Amino acid sequence: MSEQFSNEEIIHARRRQRIEEMQRSKEKQLRRRKYFKMIAPLAAGAFSVVVLVLAGVTLVGQINDKAREQERALPEVEDGKEYASIAQSQQTEVEEAAANDAVAGMENTSDIKGSNTTEALKEEVSGLPVAEVPEEVVQSPVYVAEATRDTLNLGEEIVSNYALLIDLESDEILAQKAAKQIINPASMTKILTVLVAAEHVTDLDDTFTMTIEITDYSFVNDCSNAGFLDGEVITVRDLFYGTVLPSGGDAAVGLATYVAGSQEEFVKLMNDKLEELGLSETAHVTNCVGLYDEDHYCTVYDMAMILEAAIENDLCREVLSAHTYTTSVTEQHPEGILLSNWFLRRIEDKDTGGVVMCGKTGYVVESGNCAASYAVDEAGKGYICVTADATSSWRCIYDHVALYKQFATEDKEDKAESLSAAGNVETG
Repeated sequence: MSEQFSNEEIIHARRRQRIEEMQRSKEKQLRRRKYFKMIAPLAAGAFSVVVLVLAGVTLVGQINDKAREQERALPEVEDGKEYASIAQSQQTEVEEAAANDAVAGMENTSDIKGSNTTEALKEEVSGLPVAEVPEEVVQSPVYVAEATRDTLNLGEEIVSNYALLIDLESDEILAQKAAKQIINPASMTKILTVLVAAEHVTDLDDTFTMTIEITDYSFVNDCSNAGFLDGEVITVRDLFYGTVLPSGGDAAVGLATYVAGSQEEFVKLMNDKLEELGLSETAHVTNCVGLYDEDHYCTVYDMAMILEAAIENDLCREVLSAHTYTTSVTEQHPEGILLSNWFLRRIEDKDTGGVVMCGKTGYVVESGNCAASYAVDEAGKGYICVTADATSSWRCIYDHVALYKQFATEDKEDKAESLSAAGNVETG
């Protein structure tokens, strides 16, 4: 018995060491991403200027070649004066067009990082070593939030054992509780599922035929379901809403199969997206549904960054903000299926100091009740809240209410008492 206990201690110690290493790596990555976030707009602006100038030079060369061809084809005229006039006119037009294109391109990027004029942008990018800027700085989006001296470290006033609230305007962490510890995200995973799918789908009205393999997978794994049946022909739009509103396992696997041919191939795209977002050190998925797996994990911080990327995608934001949706009319469902996002419907009448716009819940035994949501206060400021390991779905909702109420209310005198007051609301 003592030998078995010793082995278990070794296993737990190794796991703790692995998590600590991942967290240290994450902190290093965040510092690097903060630097990238500062220089990326300048690099993008400089890159645009260089591209436009090169395009102008290329265009000048092409027109010059064309002019030389025309020179050979022109009839002879006295002293060549007529040809010289034509060639000079073409050259002037090309130079003016190239110059106008370059200025227009700079003006289109003049709002980057507060630069309001073409002249200001020129000053910003002058002397910038564009060739030394890593390619991913220009191409990859950067999502990061950092704690400050004012960040509130939450205690028992929040029942959830993991929590995070972010101010999207300042990228500050307003409140946190074990925000960078590894958890199982359960069905919050489906936020990443629809984000990846949205980046690959081009026709929402295209159709997909549900299969017995997909419905069996969902039922065998005791997933929530949208209710699609074997052989039912539904739209891709139905799959998106079916994945989020009722957290349908059948819809999620159907969407993954439609996009990548199989769930296994789609999961590769999901992990590629995590790497693109800079989250792969502490986030990894093995399925598109959110089933528990030892290698299926992230932090509530990671999930907040995923949700931030999702709400910036028009299709994802539309789906995540829908309270209800009726699927297409099919032979199996002549009136369609009415789907509901119960998190949004239950929180909409609660006093959060604003409006909760988007939300996705999750639950497996190993993660408890969890949710990720996006809200806007009365002043129009946006927030993201993620919690995990609450004792019930209602307790999860009230934790979100408490956090939003404290930081979204405009009455600062109420802020001091709002968290504890909201946290002690009787569950329904």
